[in-house]
Amino acid sequence: MSPDIIEVKYALDTFYFLITGAFVMWMAAGFAMLEAGLVRAKNTTEILTKNVALFAIACTMYLLMGYTIMYGGSAGGILPDAWFGNGIANATAEEVLASNGDIYYSGASDFFFQVVFVATAMSIVSGAVAERMKLWAFLVFAVAMTGFIYPMQGMWKWGGGFLDAAGFQDFAGSGVVHLCGATAALAGVLLLGPRKGKYTADGRINAIPGSNMPLAALGMFILWMGWFGFNGGSELKVSDIGEANAVADVFVNTNAAACGGLIAALIVAHLVFGKADLTMAVNGALAGLVAITAEPLNWGGIGATVIGAAGGVLVVFAVLGIDKLKIDDPVGAISVHGVVGIWGLIAVCFSGNEDATLVGQLTGIGVIFAWTFVTSLIVWAVLKATMGIRVGEQEEYEGVDMSECGIEAYPEFTGSAK
Repeated sequence: MSPDIIEVKYALDTFYFLITGAFVMWMAAGFAMLEAGLVRAKNTTEILTKNVALFAIACTMYLLMGYTIMYGGSAGGILPDAWFGNGIANATAEEVLASNGDIYYSGASDFFFQVVFVATAMSIVSGAVAERMKLWAFLVFAVAMTGFIYPMQGMWKWGGGFLDAAGFQDFAGSGVVHLCGATAALAGVLLLGPRKGKYTADGRINAIPGSNMPLAALGMFILWMGWFGFNGGSELKVSDIGEANAVADVFVNTNAAACGGLIAALIVAHLVFGKADLTMAVNGALAGLVAITAEPLNWGGIGATVIGAAGGVLVVFAVLGIDKLKIDDPVGAISVHGVVGIWGLIAVCFSGNEDATLVGQLTGIGVIFAWTFVTSLIVWAVLKATMGIRVGEQEEYEGVDMSECGIEAYPEFTGSAK
């Protein structure tokens, strides 16, 4: 391969990493808008503060240690070879040319692409614990989650650890990102307890509607757009015909799965509730996206639509089932990212991926869930015993915007405007 071609391919693949990473970073805005729309007006500023702060914390912790943990392990290993440091290293021009194209992207571009994934995992936690968790307890948990809990299980798969050696398949993170985030959220919700008034003493479930459906719908579309970077960038290369075709197929299948999930959830919600439920449609689209993330390449468009549709059906019943268990998740994050994440991982076995086995997939699911749940539960429990994780009853009644942030998002409508 000529030096000029090697340099062009290196530049193109590096640029592709950076652009798709920026798409995934934009998902932070999607989570912020989705969650702001699905909480009550009196809790909007606090949920936005959590989302902007967690992104900064995630990027900082991943720079300090997370990236090194995740990609510093030995082949088939359990523990990383290094724990601290940023691990970012760009190859020199001489090294790139000498590799004859084997080194095909900048080390810094890889870090940037990976760092926005850890922020996505932490964003999943934010919505599930909304409206009653202390802001600073959440942010301290974010330090542990993004610096240690997420990178360790990520190393076991994407860092070449023992899950990868066991044949566990997870193309872009139905397990590593979405199941991990949902499991951390579940551990927090179980210790936190439900919002006041959500469940009555006689067992009734009270719906607590969100305050801004336009924002929720906007958040869904931003996430949908960002997912093209999430899945498309995970192909890791675009600079030859085969890889370019693969990226295009990933984009098509990702979009098809989201469409299938939305349509299926909308139909099922209408059959169950007698109405077209926008929140179920929104979560259906996200469920379709989560479902296809484990394997967005080895499907045709119709197959991807079916996988996404199954996720859309599943998420409706998962939301209802989790509510019946009195597990209060205001935005349905545990259902969308956890329950459907498991479905997406199992569905890989039907995709034509010759390396996927049911044993390998179940092993990955079990390990990610067990690791994340136990470690998260320990961190949440320590926080609960020391600084507390839940605001007071009066603060919850008045809304955490004023007690935690001192600023209301909608003062004209929540009583503070003079």
